[in-house]
Amino acid sequence: MEKRVWMKRAAATTVALTMLVPLMAACSKGEKDSSTEKRVLRIGTLYGGKDNEPWFRQQYTDTFEFTHPNIELEIVGAINNDDSRFQTYDPNNQQKQPDVYEELKKMLTGQNPVDVVVVDYTQLKRLVQDNLLQQLDPLIAQDKFDLTDYVPTVLDGIKQVGDNNLYALTPTFSASALFYNKKLFQDAGVSVPTDGMFWPDIVDLARRVSKGEGKDRKYGLSFNRWPGSNGIYDVQNYASTLQLKTWDDKGEKMLVNTQGWADALTVVAGLYKDDIIPDSDDVQKMNENKEGGDAGIYNPVDNDWFLSGRVAMTISDFSYVNELTLAKDNASKIKNFTPVDWDVVTVPQHQQAAGIGGNIYYSQLMSINAKAQNPDDAWEFIKFTNSPELAKLKSRSQYELSSRKSFIKASESATPFNIAAFYSLKPIPPSATDMDKLYREKPGIWEATNAGNDAFNDVVKGNKTAKEALADWETKGNAVLEKLKANPNGGDGGGTIDVKPLAEASGEATSTDSAEATESTEATSTDAAVAR
Repeated sequence: MEKRVWMKRAAATTVALTMLVPLMAACSKGEKDSSTEKRVLRIGTLYGGKDNEPWFRQQYTDTFEFTHPNIELEIVGAINNDDSRFQTYDPNNQQKQPDVYEELKKMLTGQNPVDVVVVDYTQLKRLVQDNLLQQLDPLIAQDKFDLTDYVPTVLDGIKQVGDNNLYALTPTFSASALFYNKKLFQDAGVSVPTDGMFWPDIVDLARRVSKGEGKDRKYGLSFNRWPGSNGIYDVQNYASTLQLKTWDDKGEKMLVNTQGWADALTVVAGLYKDDIIPDSDDVQKMNENKEGGDAGIYNPVDNDWFLSGRVAMTISDFSYVNELTLAKDNASKIKNFTPVDWDVVTVPQHQQAAGIGGNIYYSQLMSINAKAQNPDDAWEFIKFTNSPELAKLKSRSQYELSSRKSFIKASESATPFNIAAFYSLKPIPPSATDMDKLYREKPGIWEATNAGNDAFNDVVKGNKTAKEALADWETKGNAVLEKLKANPNGGDGGGTIDVKPLAEASGEATSTDSAEATESTEATSTDAAVAR
């Protein structure tokens, strides 16, 4: 037994070292500094702590240090997660949350500034606007760093926040696509969706593929794999590329009473009303209809309505491919489960935003500080991390996509699928509103969305038109925003508002957090990346 384990580890090590040889050779070819003098490269991340730093080193810096022995890396976190990790929540004594952007600025402009900074998409835009980053285009041209293999949508998204210039590069990204169940379309005699469809086409397909009654009902569409939460969030997801605003940039006035909101609300509420999208009542009925012996027994696919074959189409990110593959590989262990025969196409588009898709996540955007003390090694690090050699080494990841097209591939254990659907559309431009700042300064602002679900339900039940329901939401939301001027935390201290509480947090939150949570589960066997 011990011998087999040793041989397995030795084989994995041999594979890793074999892949590192060309990587080291490629690095040595471009080596400009042959000195043995030790140099320090400081890398700044948004969050530090005992968990975050080891993960970041294993994922991004261990191989660099191995191939660049003269460079010592220091990892600096703008905010230390350890400080708040074990704090007990006290609604009567809420500590003011640190301003992430201000902490980033301190890290970039202080007495000992970092050389490289790793940020998310929202911060990148502000850092560029405040002239805190070095433009990479001259360095790319100088070193003839080849970007022809980069996914165009990745570069386009980064250029969007840099006045058509590059101020960052990222080795990986994630994105969403429309997953569909081939069998449900075949059973309904309906043609499957294709790339480049607009929302009216998808809505039509969803209606045509919906069949059956009661517990045997097959639904045409769900905006996520776990339906039944909150209809107004589905409206926001439907209209995400249109960038409809719930309130103004200062969080002082509701902006929901518009024709754009009315159109979106009408479409999604119609799908709920006609039982094309499953709602909370459908979820409850499904749970109640479990046969006696199965009631209360955990089934790993039940709550995922696409995976369990109840929904014909759903929107999810690239990491879902791995879950579908795992379920298929373990189908024999799941009672009454038939693996889904699936594929993907591009997310539906709106005519007003043709060519733009939803939810592209740039998880590790790497930039050079405009005041870097060691800009040469900073650029060497970014080149290395975004090199084709390292992309090849990291290409086994099934949770994110490589930014280089040559190394994007489908899961080896899955049937080939239309992987280009994840990166064929342009990303949504970043919002002009700094939502992080609003939620930090006005934690109770989510309460202004409460009446949104009431408005949605009124339209579904036929009690009000979309315009009437939105006018009511506008009035109630403005009352909440006015109360927040006196008490930003909201709640009882902000006065009693006749609005029902939401089941979840505000739909204004982005899906970047979920991508990061998914990313934290990633582990590979032959390189330095291990699970966080």
